[in-house]
Amino acid sequence: MEDRVQQPGLSGEVTSPLTSAMADMPVGVRPCSMAAALEIVGERWSLLALRELAYGVHRFGKIASYTGASRDILTDRLRKLEAAAVIERRQYCEHPSRFEYHLTQAGWELFPAMISLLQWGDKWAVDHPAVALRHECGQPLSTDVACRHCAGQITPHSLSVEPREVRPER
Repeated sequence: MEDRVQQPGLSGEVTSPLTSAMADMPVGVRPCSMAAALEIVGERWSLLALRELAYGVHRFGKIASYTGASRDILTDRLRKLEAAAVIERRQYCEHPSRFEYHLTQAGWELFPAMISLLQWGDKWAVDHPAVALRHECGQPLSTDVACRHCAGQITPHSLSVEPREVRPER
């Protein structure tokens, strides 16, 4: 039987070289960089705050307004993102003491993932997308994933999984 990927709305088992390789890995909690990343940025208000920072909104009050997050929740999420070095706080006023928030290099490296999540939401979660993001040339953005070497598009059938020895976190 040919390997296939399940399409939305269809039933049946999803198989690919990727799922077959993952199924052969030892049973147990699977160490995963995605899980570690989600511990840092995976909460709704964290992602929405990061969205606003990427859009150029840097002040707390505006971030709260545009995300709908309560001040307490937003304060907590911004502190966690700062502790993880995803954002940095910059003072813009001494009296009273006021700060702006900016993405760090680590924060900017989340931008393609945020755009991919936005595009997924445009396609699968809403009827009418609220924004259209375009490149400075005027064309819509694309977040296709490609091989660094040959530039071939990545699909479930083109991946291989190479398990690595993982040391326990301390």
